[in-house]
Amino acid sequence: MKAIWNNRVIAESDDTIVVERNHYFPKDSVNPEFLRECSTQTTCPWKGLASYYTLEVDGKQNPDAAWYYPAPKAEAVHITNYIAFWKGVQITE
Repeated sequence: MKAIWNNRVIAESDDTIVVERNHYFPKDSVNPEFLRECSTQTTCPWKGLASYYTLEVDGKQNPDAAWYYPAPKAEAVHITNYIAFWKGVQITE
């Protein structure tokens, strides 16, 4: 699977985990040069506290377009160290 935004491959892996129709990519399959830390956080009742990244590619930013669970609840422990995408990021095979 590939995560593509602004015509660049952000992540690529054959080992994604699908949760609620979102592909979670192993963190080491995501190109860190495109990730910018941000302060956004949300809470999922069963996964826990999510933190976000802004994507920055070729001078363009996509705020809060990637998220991850740094310390997921027990039901979601399998997505520890995985990152998911939305906000216009295309997921393709």
